Amino acid sequence: MFNSPYRGALDCMGSLLRQEGPAAFYRSYTTQLTMNVPFQALHFMTYEYLQELLNPHRQYNPSSHVVSGALAGALAAAVTTPLDVCKTLLNTQEGQAVHVIHGGAAAAASGPESRYISGLGEAFRTVYRMGGMPAFFKGVQARVIYQMPSTAISWSVYEFFKYVITDRQHKKRLRGDRDGDK
Repeated sequence: MFNSPYRGALDCMGSLLRQEGPAAFYRSYTTQLTMNVPFQALHFMTYEYLQELLNPHRQYNPSSHVVSGALAGALAAAVTTPLDVCKTLLNTQEGQAVHVIHGGAAAAASGPESRYISGLGEAFRTVYRMGGMPAFFKGVQARVIYQMPSTAISWSVYEFFKYVITDRQHKKRLRGDRDGDK
C-alpha cells in the first residue's frame, strides 16, 4: 500500500503478529464471509440466468460463456462493493477513519486497543460518517473492471473443460455400446 511502513508482505505479517497477535489476521473474517456468500450467490444466479437467455440449449458456446461470465461478475462486484469497502477499512484500519470514529486526540490518549475499528457494524457506520452513501461505492468501477475479465476467463475455462470431459465420456460410452453389440 502507498506509504506503508513495511518493507514487504513478510515484514508486515511479522510485525502484525508481534504487535497484535494471531487474532489480527482474522479481523475481517466475518466480513469476508459476509461479502463472499452474496457475491457468489449473485454471480452464479446471474450466470445461469444469462446462459438461459444467450445459450438456452446449453451447447458449448465460448462467446456466450465469456459474455455471461463477465456480466455476472460485474453485477456481483457492483452489488457487493459496500461490503468490500467495509472489509478494506477493517483490514487497513485507515488512520483518518479511525480518527473520525474515535474523536481524534481522545482516541490517541486512551490506548491502542480503542483505536481500532472493530466489526462490520462499526465499519458501516464509519464509512457512512466519512462520506455518506456514495462512500460505500468508492472503487466500484475498479472492482467491476477487475471482475469482468476474471469471471469471463474463469467461466470460459470451466465450460471448456466441462465440454472436453463430458464429450470424452460420451464418446467412450458410445464405443462401449458398439463393442457390446458385437
